[in-house]
Amino acid sequence: PQQAYQATKQVTSQAQPAETKGLDHPTPEQQEAMDFIGTVLADTEDTWTQVFQQQLNSQYVAPKLVMFSGVVNSGCGTAQSAMGPFYCPADRKVYIDTAFFKDMHQQMGISGEQNQSELSTQNAAGDFAQAYVIAHEVGHHIQNLLGISGQVQQARQTANEAQGNQLSVRLELQADCLAGVWAKDTHQRTQFLENGDIEEAMDAAHKIGDDYLQKRARGQVVPDSFTHGTSAQRMQWFDKGMQSGDINQCDTFKASI
Repeated sequence: PQQAYQATKQVTSQAQPAETKGLDHPTPEQQEAMDFIGTVLADTEDTWTQVFQQQLNSQYVAPKLVMFSGVVNSGCGTAQSAMGPFYCPADRKVYIDTAFFKDMHQQMGISGEQNQSELSTQNAAGDFAQAYVIAHEVGHHIQNLLGISGQVQQARQTANEAQGNQLSVRLELQADCLAGVWAKDTHQRTQFLENGDIEEAMDAAHKIGDDYLQKRARGQVVPDSFTHGTSAQRMQWFDKGMQSGDINQCDTFKASI
């Protein structure tokens, strides 16, 4: 895994540099986060370039990466770190606050390293829960490239609130499935997965499900208000992508979820 991480990091250093906002003088902790995020994004580019060629007979265009601290202006409006990582279809950029993963551990108790400063080259390849979150946002970029995001946006204009939420759920579950496709392809190329990594990603998927978050915040669950899917659904669709490695198996809009 350490060799795979180093090999991918070399590719990252040759790739187009990420934009940074408010990070002119990054702390060592922020630099560790920036290195890790950039490495994972470069790896997703390797995966999707190959998948687009082999499965879609098409050329993949990678998203741009913006790493920021605090607040950033995007093509989709102003964003704060509390929003977590997000993809903006308008400018085709993935936005990630460098403090997100530290907050992810502290606020949600997701398994893995206890703080970002401990993220070294020795364990970075195994911190799969964090990589999964980045791969999920790249999944939204895939949806944008394939025109799926635009179709959903158009359908939501004539849908009621419950129907619109259901469309959002299917969009998010598809991004989870696409993250699974990335995981399978990357492991086949680099053998980077270690014991416990898949369980770690499943734990992350569980703890960012609508039902888990609502029950934690409100003490009850309101299914009609879901926008990301239940923990079980998110784990199910990630696993489907991971097992199949086939982008065509990720059609959550025709499947029964």
